[in-house]
Amino acid sequence: MSGPQEVSYTLDLRAGKRDPQENQTRRQPDEEATGSSIPRIARLLALAIRFEGLLREQTIPDYAELARRGRVTRARITQIMKLLHLAPDIQEQILFLPPLKGLNERNLRPLVSRIEWDEQRRLFEKITGTSRGTGNVARHLAAGKPR
Repeated sequence: MSGPQEVSYTLDLRAGKRDPQENQTRRQPDEEATGSSIPRIARLLALAIRFEGLLREQTIPDYAELARRGRVTRARITQIMKLLHLAPDIQEQILFLPPLKGLNERNLRPLVSRIEWDEQRRLFEKITGTSRGTGNVARHLAAGKPR
């Protein structure tokens, strides 16, 4: 390409709600990407998984840099990253379960401090009110049991 090119965009800067007749079937990309039905704890866990990848790839050198870029404290980054200490099946449940009342990062802090995954599972069941009988595919597969 040679020479300058002109690009133009149309922005809707009107405040308030849009006309209901306008774009009824088209969803905004942000709504699809974030979806209001995704619980905050699932978003935080997904963020921790992403951060771990960035650290492993050395794209970001350390927690301090994550904190600077995210405009949060290093302590908050540590709290988020500790979600990765949860048993894999608990992480899976958090990522895929519908929103549960009382399930948040603060309530999971006692779990992440436990090393024993079975103890984490017992505490998680108390928080969520789920029973071990309902089971989880990952836990059954890890134990070598058929679904």
